[in-house]
Amino acid sequence: MGYQQGLSGLQGASNDLDVIGNNIANANTTGFKAATAQFTDMYANSVSSAVANGIGIGTQLAAVAQVFQQGGFTTTQNPLNMAINGNGFFQVTNNGVTTYTRDGTFNADKNGNIVNAAGAQLMGYAVNANGVINTGALVPLTAPQGNLAPKATSSITGQFNLSTSDTSQSSTAAFNPNDPTTYTLHQSVPAFDSLGNSENVDLYFVKSTTTGSWEVWAGANGAAPQDMGTAKFDSSGKLIGTVGTDGNPTAVTNTFALAVNNTNGATAQTININLSGSTQFGASKSGVANLNADGYPTGTLNSYSVGADGTIQGIYSNNQTLTLGQVVVVNFNNPQGLTSIGGNQYIQTSASGVPQVGVPGSTNHGTLKGSTTEASTTDLTGELVNLITAQRDYQANAQTIKTQQAVDQTLINL
Repeated sequence: MGYQQGLSGLQGASNDLDVIGNNIANANTTGFKAATAQFTDMYANSVSSAVANGIGIGTQLAAVAQVFQQGGFTTTQNPLNMAINGNGFFQVTNNGVTTYTRDGTFNADKNGNIVNAAGAQLMGYAVNANGVINTGALVPLTAPQGNLAPKATSSITGQFNLSTSDTSQSSTAAFNPNDPTTYTLHQSVPAFDSLGNSENVDLYFVKSTTTGSWEVWAGANGAAPQDMGTAKFDSSGKLIGTVGTDGNPTAVTNTFALAVNNTNGATAQTININLSGSTQFGASKSGVANLNADGYPTGTLNSYSVGADGTIQGIYSNNQTLTLGQVVVVNFNNPQGLTSIGGNQYIQTSASGVPQVGVPGSTNHGTLKGSTTEASTTDLTGELVNLITAQRDYQANAQTIKTQQAVDQTLINL
């Protein structure tokens, strides 16, 4: 019987060496999870042998179990490279076949699809026309590479301080945008039309003869300024409301609506001018504390970013960002039950359980790190020690066979 034990031991040691060698070979493979060979003992398949003093007939390979522990992180220059910090896998699909991987080496192909080296597409949630993430269905994620469409300016928000002590308005003549003595403050605000063309909105503030009242004039693209109405302040210098040219309070508190009729083919637009937070405090000069306008010109794609929650954003040359989708993380009750098919990919089995899809950072789902990949979990020092141990196991089992041969030779010589 010594031959069978020895041969099974040789086979087991050989299996162990194969697993260790594979770990060492993949020491630099992104997302690789080191494995261990697991063995069980063997007994003869006989009822009569099932006794307390039965002698085993060797060992056999029970499983090659990959240890799904966290690997280290490597920073890269590719913004679409991703690493999972915690539990879970990326879900990818290729020709209708769904697989799972910890290798986050993704890129955008010529069609804008986010793919790995094998061409498998990364799965996640898309965004709708309003930029809201649709968590209803998983789809292959894309990274559009075209220009970002311009957005026309629709709102200007400014916090002005209009000082009654400001002597800039020295004339009592009617307002004239070409005569600085007929107004107290002029502020030019950059804006954009529907085609992304730059346009300036000019705001003028004229001190009224009525205490606490200021006329507001506005115009765009060099057109004659329009009388927007009056801004009124109380005795403490706080803005108490705005009144239209008809003498009625404006529909939106502290806001005037400027109609702009573009002549360059752009759509006519209405720009709401909000003066909330403006004051009438004493100062030598009037001025503006905060001034913001929405809208932007067209922009070209510069780069991408991936957030901890898996949100992918495009970063454009006009300083705008656009949400493109959200990567999901998939976990299993028993990751050890997954079957490796090579290429850093696994497939679901009955032993692994069903995939549990979640957004990064949700319960039992890891977060993501952009411009990062996960290193192999192979511990070269430990594997070299294991290699020596497996080699000795092999030698010891070979010695078992040699010893059995010597015993047999003794019997032959009797």
